[in-house]
Order: sequence, then C-alpha cells, then structure tokens
Amino acid sequence: MTSIHEAHPPQPEGLLREDRLNYTPVPGSVSLARQRTARLITEWGHPELAWTTGLVVSELGTNAVLHGCLRDRLFQVAIVLRHALFRIEVSDPRGERLPSLRTAGDGECFGRGLPLVAEVTDRWGTEPRSVGKTVYAEIDLKPPTRR
Repeated sequence: MTSIHEAHPPQPEGLLREDRLNYTPVPGSVSLARQRTARLITEWGHPELAWTTGLVVSELGTNAVLHGCLRDRLFQVAIVLRHALFRIEVSDPRGERLPSLRTAGDGECFGRGLPLVAEVTDRWGTEPRSVGKTVYAEIDLKPPTRR
C-alpha cells in the first residue's frame, strides 16, 4: 500500500492536500477507506464534510468492489483538497463497466448508491485510465463567512 499525505512540489494550482491508497477488493476495504477519508478530511479542517465524504467513498468503493475489480487487482481511493473543492476518486481496472444512474425497484438491494452520491455532491462522473476507469465526485467548498 502506498499513501501520499501531501503532494510534493510542484503542486497543481490550488492543491492543498492529497491522499491516495490502494485497497484489496474485499468489502472490509470499503470500511477502511470510508474511515480514512472521514478522518483525513477532519484533520484537513473540514469536519462538517466527514459524514458526506465517508458516504461517497463507501458508495463508490462498494461499486468498485462489486462491479469494477478483477481477482488480484487493487482499487484505489484518492482524495484531493483544493481551495474551492474536495474531490473523491475511486479507480478500478474495469474500464468497460461504466456506472450509470438508475432507479432501484422496491425489492432491489442494489442501485441506490449513485443516486445518493449525485444527491450529496455537486457533480460526479467518470474518466478513462490507460487501464480501467476513475469514478469521481466533487463537493464545492463554501468560502468562509465573515463575522
């Protein structure tokens, strides 16, 4: 496993913090990624986003484990804090399996994750990789209010 707590210079414009970690494609990894994200965003000064970012990592990570991973291939969770936004990225090796919003039926156990992500974030989407894909979600950061 590799982790980057802060980017090394030169930094892209507006980059404040960044963390990337690879996980084995098992359900327990999703819980670890969720807890790590909530802890880091709190340490980075945005405790009000801990629940939301943890939820997004949980939903995107679960999708990666269920639909995007292959045996012996890791998935990666990256979180990026910029001046104006917080970005969550989950990358997996299955580029041909793109996520899509759908409405889950009453008796279905699956199909509610992406609508939830769309509801609690400002935008989400996918980006191709040389191998696989990245599913991302972004939360715009509100400027601090003056008193």
